[in-house]
Amino acid sequence: MAGRAIGGAVALLLVLTACGPSVEGSASASRALVADEIQQSTKSLVDPEFVEGGDGGDIDRLAATVITDIGDFWRETYPATFDGGWTELRGGYHSVDPTERGQDRPPCLDVAEQVEGNAYYCSTQDVIVWDRGALLPVLTERYGAGAMMVVLAHETGHAVQERSGIGRGRGGLYTPIVIEAMADCYAGAFMRWVLDGNAEHLRLTASELDPSLRALITFRDPVGTDGRDSGAHGDAFDRVSEFQDGYDGGASPCAEITSQNRDFTQRSFNNAEDEARGGNLALPELLEALSADLGPYFTEALGAKGTGWTAPAVDQARTAPDCGTGRQGAAAFCAEDNVVRIATDGTIAEVHGRIGDFGAGTIVATRYALAAMSAAELPLTGAEAQRSVLCLAGSYTGSLLKPRREFTVSPGDLDEAVLVLLGYDYPSRDIDGGAIASGFERVAAFRDGVVGGARECGLG
Repeated sequence: MAGRAIGGAVALLLVLTACGPSVEGSASASRALVADEIQQSTKSLVDPEFVEGGDGGDIDRLAATVITDIGDFWRETYPATFDGGWTELRGGYHSVDPTERGQDRPPCLDVAEQVEGNAYYCSTQDVIVWDRGALLPVLTERYGAGAMMVVLAHETGHAVQERSGIGRGRGGLYTPIVIEAMADCYAGAFMRWVLDGNAEHLRLTASELDPSLRALITFRDPVGTDGRDSGAHGDAFDRVSEFQDGYDGGASPCAEITSQNRDFTQRSFNNAEDEARGGNLALPELLEALSADLGPYFTEALGAKGTGWTAPAVDQARTAPDCGTGRQGAAAFCAEDNVVRIATDGTIAEVHGRIGDFGAGTIVATRYALAAMSAAELPLTGAEAQRSVLCLAGSYTGSLLKPRREFTVSPGDLDEAVLVLLGYDYPSRDIDGGAIASGFERVAAFRDGVVGGARECGLG
């Protein structure tokens, strides 16, 4: 966060659309784990004989199965979204293991090593290529088979754009980040189709959405990447948002994404000082800045409902907060004392160190949200309260994106919010400690507030 007082490549990009930064790592020997993921995520497998360069192994069998169901999805969905029917990729599908000697040159690349840790769609040859040696097995081991579904559905989304006439440079409507946003949205639409039981070969449960989102944000842009950059794919918040839009609304809204109707959160650093500290404030500075900013924000958001309310003070302690039922966790709103208590030696410090300052800040913002909800006499327990507390923290975060704000977000802050929401249930806890179990649903409630503001959350 940034405080008030605290503080050949171009030609290739035109034809080749990859996932983004490559996934590092090598396939482990845990073949049983991959086989188990395949068994759990498929009703039946497809023979990968149509995949060029494949080895017929487990990874290519799963990839062929995913590709087959993606084709079924678009044969059904394309005519309802665009004029005409779906046409198969004339270049087909290619599997490459860059670690094997003697690999043929992949389509649109010079050598096999260039695909290492990645997958891509190449428009000049109308082909999708993937790395079976590291990318797909590593993703499957780390995040489950849903990760492979996301990657291959995203790349097929670029083939959809080619068929529908959507491309880069068309009057500024379809910049690189818009092209990637559409593909993420199409991937979300496909995943919902599978989860709803429509796929012939694949199966997916709601519990698999969280690891699938973690896989997606593995490919987020490095912190500080300008959203106008020719290789920009989006930060974690933007990528998850577009995926969830497709998941909720299907493919048709995805086709309507343009530079004019999307406000992407990706940004470069605010200044040299912000860049030097990586966009992060030290924990004491963060808490000082937040406590000075959250009160005025929620006073304004409450409007007439906040008549007579006093913004809570911040009480920092080494041990876990002890108020009410004591189940709010790392930070707590103590209604009887009108104070937000934070255990600076516990989870807050862990989140700050491991995820970043706004990961910790998101948890603190939710406790101020509880205080505002108390002043507005809104429910403080139950599912409605758990959603509202996240929504209101999101609305505060959205306010920090507005121009001329003295206290503002830094690049990476929205990523940190997504990471803490996917990894912890603390931000969604109500005053008695009840929480939303699904990270996917926690992110959805938070971004409702970012996009819609406090009114979307029941205030104002």
